[in-house]
Amino acid sequence: MYHIIINPASRSGKGIRIWEKQVEPILQQREVAYCAYFSKHPGDVAALTAKIMADSKETPVHFIILGGDGTINEALQGITDTSRAVIGYLPTGSSNDFARDLRIPSNPAQALELILSSGREQAFDLGTVTYEDGETHRFAVSCGIGYDAATCEEVLRSGIKKILNKIGLGKIVYLWIALKQLIGTKKVSAKIILSDTTVFQIDKMYFTVCMLHRFEGGGFNFCPEADATDGILDMCMAADLSKPKVLMALPSAFKGKHYRYKGITGFKAPGLTIETSTPLWVHTDGEVARKSSKITVSCEQQAIRIIVP
Repeated sequence: MYHIIINPASRSGKGIRIWEKQVEPILQQREVAYCAYFSKHPGDVAALTAKIMADSKETPVHFIILGGDGTINEALQGITDTSRAVIGYLPTGSSNDFARDLRIPSNPAQALELILSSGREQAFDLGTVTYEDGETHRFAVSCGIGYDAATCEEVLRSGIKKILNKIGLGKIVYLWIALKQLIGTKKVSAKIILSDTTVFQIDKMYFTVCMLHRFEGGGFNFCPEADATDGILDMCMAADLSKPKVLMALPSAFKGKHYRYKGITGFKAPGLTIETSTPLWVHTDGEVARKSSKITVSCEQQAIRIIVP
């Protein structure tokens, strides 16, 4: 039995048509046993996965998630016992960084074939952000604090993104807001403490991103060596450089060439704590819920099983 969770609004409202025209007919033709669930509001996916996990007597519980990176992220919040779950993914988001790194096909029919027949289960790491008040949030791809999270937050609020996504120009919104955020960003000092007690004192931090997979933000290869099976967080920090240098460095991150710029630093650790002089936006897999001046990030090795090629 497959529990299929569909985000109808993914790919700017095309998610429901992808389900009805491409995915459901294949399931019916092949006589696959499944139950379909549809999200309507933020938080629905987490509530659905939590209820399915609580009600199901199966082990493992087989999920198929139709949506984007944010849908995967929300599903993980409801799967408290990840050892009981196996996830198949039909990527229908605007970024699909999770699928990009795992080489899951973007074509829905091919991705479904992978889940039903040709794929294999592989265990991958999960990350957790813990805020200073004890609230926690999981992530599958990456989390970040500072400039990149502030860009995500404004994009999520922007109504223009939905309009441009329908004609395939959604990335223009990211570029415009990223430039706007860079111009307006203010000096924020920070201290980063790695789990091995290494300390970075930073006078001006733009952002720090902690990654399990190589890509975020629609293809930025911030951590080219990231391996989501090694129990290690790969981190990229942009600090103590001029705004023009940041603007020059960002495009090179699509090919992972940004470390040639002084002020862009990469490092690895199983976990870390970041303290900032003022609260900054924090994202997990591109989803932004709150600001914080202190976060602790940890990695749980090979915590969730995913169907991959």
